[in-house]
Amino acid sequence: MKYLKIIISFYLLVAIKIQAQENKTINWITFEQLDDSLALKPKKVIISFYTDWCVYCKKMDKVVYTKSEIIDKITKDYYAVKMNAESRDTIAFDGAIFTNKNYLTSRNTIHQIPMLLASRKNISFSLPATVFLDENFKIRKRYFEYMSPKKILSAL
Repeated sequence: MKYLKIIISFYLLVAIKIQAQENKTINWITFEQLDDSLALKPKKVIISFYTDWCVYCKKMDKVVYTKSEIIDKITKDYYAVKMNAESRDTIAFDGAIFTNKNYLTSRNTIHQIPMLLASRKNISFSLPATVFLDENFKIRKRYFEYMSPKKILSAL
């Protein structure tokens, strides 16, 4: 009977450990939460801009942002922000107000924040867009493509 209890306890511990590993995710925050977090403790930032219709954005969610080593690295060293580039929300960040000014007049308009952080001169906005910032909120790198797990790990 004693051995049976030990075996059952062992299997329960293994099952709990496996379940915990499977449920590991990136703690995505909003720009408002980022504003508060940066005020308390400066840290590097990764921002992932997406839209609901972007196939490669969805692929990054399934293939890249589910890898445990990527989750661990982002969780340890970065604040992670995920934003729908077509959001209609009014966002207060760093003492300013940002909106999607043209959403009433045309389809698929881009919010001000992705336009400020992920736009390029003379090139139209494209997705997925991933922006890496340093502890002082200065842009270090910007990518406008699907990033494989290997590529994002090297960028991190």
